[in-house]
Amino acid sequence: MALSADGGPDDRLAPVLRPVRAGNGFEEALEQILQILRLGLVPGGGRLPAERMLAERLGVSRVTLREVLRVLQDQGLVEARRGRYGGTFVLPRTDAGGEDELRRRVAGTDIEDVLRFREVLEVGAAGLCAAHGLSGERAGRLREALAGTADAPLAEYRRRDTLLHLTLAELCGSPSLTAQYASVRATVNGLLDCIPLLVRNLEHSQRQHTALVEAVLDGDADGAREMMREHCAGTAALLRGFLT
Repeated sequence: MALSADGGPDDRLAPVLRPVRAGNGFEEALEQILQILRLGLVPGGGRLPAERMLAERLGVSRVTLREVLRVLQDQGLVEARRGRYGGTFVLPRTDAGGEDELRRRVAGTDIEDVLRFREVLEVGAAGLCAAHGLSGERAGRLREALAGTADAPLAEYRRRDTLLHLTLAELCGSPSLTAQYASVRATVNGLLDCIPLLVRNLEHSQRQHTALVEAVLDGDADGAREMMREHCAGTAALLRGFLT
């Protein structure tokens, strides 16, 4: 059963609210609630479903849901009100110029095509690196790139994240794949520049980076491909939520 803005049953939210998949709970929950706001399923001034009901519907913890709502509040999309008639309320959209600028920046990009192509290249590169094996200087380069993301200041994170992914693509042994990945990554970075840096997402991404590098260095091709697929899905969820 779907939930209405006041916490009761409402079929309007049924197409959007669904249990998230394991691995990217924060990102996918954020994507779904952003879709509710962008589609106007809860109008400005309306109240989102109660936290307990939203958490149950999405299949996430109350802690995760509150972090999602905090992001939305920081972005000026909702506000929390206390008291008997409190809850999380959708703010009227007043930043028309910002929305217009966002549309202009992404108008020439087929976001789904970019995300799918990126996933194919990244998953393939991770699998190739693990299957062929990395040792010596090549393994050291990958570990160094991972370490660079671990201690990156917030303002530097995306640049070092890009370097880690480019290193993995280069180490897979296919110059053609590396060139294609560099091109699609430039497009992805342009899209990422349109959305906020979220500390919870970066922490989650870093855990995935670590697991990915471990799988590659252990020669676990299936594990490396699966972790990279999950990692790409988290980024895709955020981009879809904010940009589509």
